Amino acid sequence: MERFFLYKASKAYGVNRKIIIRRQKMAKVELKQPVIDEISELIDGAATVVLADYRGLTVAEDTDLRRQLREAGVTYKVYKNSMMNFAFKDTEFADLSQHLAGPTAIAVCKEDATAAARILAKFAKNAEALEIKGGVVEGVYYDAAGIGTIASIPARDELLATLLGSLKSPMADFARVIKQIAEKDGEEVAEEAKTEEAPAEEATEEKADDAKEEATEEKAEEAPAEEEKAEETAEEPAEEEKAEEATEEEAPAEEAEETAEETEETPAEEEAEEEAPAEDAE
Repeated sequence: MERFFLYKASKAYGVNRKIIIRRQKMAKVELKQPVIDEISELIDGAATVVLADYRGLTVAEDTDLRRQLREAGVTYKVYKNSMMNFAFKDTEFADLSQHLAGPTAIAVCKEDATAAARILAKFAKNAEALEIKGGVVEGVYYDAAGIGTIASIPARDELLATLLGSLKSPMADFARVIKQIAEKDGEEVAEEAKTEEAPAEEATEEKADDAKEEATEEKAEEAPAEEEKAEETAEEPAEEEKAEEATEEEAPAEEAEETAEETEETPAEEEAEEEAPAEDAE
């Protein structure tokens, strides 16, 4: 009987022990679940997830690394490997589970696909204690060497600036060519206008010359007429003077004739008077 009771007691204790252990595990899972959910939410829709071993970093180096990652929009945290393993299951980041050994930090970026790899790789050049384990970029798994290659890609802003510069350069060249063509066409049009204006100016000059020649010819034609008129006007006084001189010359001649006639008449009259007394005497 004693053995029977001991057996029953030991069996009941074993059952209770299993229940207690199970309950403890369930409690641990319940405590871990929020952390797992946090990691799942963090990697959901992430463009890049990079795992790194941070052992050996000083507090100052760790603070500087976190600052650089934060300024670039990268989330940098440290979780237990078991928590990250649960969060990576059945996702595109499941290949990262092979690197969950030893102290592991996770760097997540949802916008710039190269920011996390670029900053970690750059920081690791000066801090040899930092070691990149691997990562997933745009859904593709890369080991440490692959992440180093991804880190050599410029930042998104730099790529956009380069792209805009490459697009702007042909557009600027095209605009410059169009401007040169327009200026050349404008010069040709100006030259054509000048060439068109030149005959017009020549024609106007020829017309002006013709008008001047006509005016000079008219003046030349008018000059003899004016000279003739001047000569005529000059001749008229000369003729008047000649006429006056002729009249003056004729006047003495007439006076001489009159005197001659008078002299001739006087002797005749005297003879008549002499004859008259003679006749009276007879």
